[in-house]
Amino acid sequence: MKKVFIYYSHTGNGDFVADILKEKEFEIRKIDTEKKVLPNPFFFKMIVGGFKATIGSAPKLSEFASNIEDFDEVYIGSPIWNARLATPTNTLLKELKLEGKKVTFVLYSGSGTSKGATKKISKLYPEARIINLKEPLKYKEEAANKLSF
Repeated sequence: MKKVFIYYSHTGNGDFVADILKEKEFEIRKIDTEKKVLPNPFFFKMIVGGFKATIGSAPKLSEFASNIEDFDEVYIGSPIWNARLATPTNTLLKELKLEGKKVTFVLYSGSGTSKGATKKISKLYPEARIINLKEPLKYKEEAANKLSF
């Protein structure tokens, strides 16, 4: 069974998850935006990222391999911004063809919960599995345990 992990990471939490899944023989694909989506100071990142996530912004992505036809399982990784998926993930979901795939979302946030994002995902992808991780870089063992399947 072929698996792919497609993710966005701004702070490195998604990269940590990718390293774990790579050891489990996942193909890894990191996405990024063509233009910078967040300012530098942390406080402004929180405000700007949260606002953009709230309005459902979907920035243009840099080129990436969006063809997932050969994969049985697709894992999508996203940070949580203001209880919502990060804006690059919004774009990713518009570009991927997930019909007929077993889909799992791996969400990483400061709280380890993502009620708003979980609700949206459950509505759009009722069969999808959702794994919530609290700051994987800070809580490495907990993240590794939740990803031990």
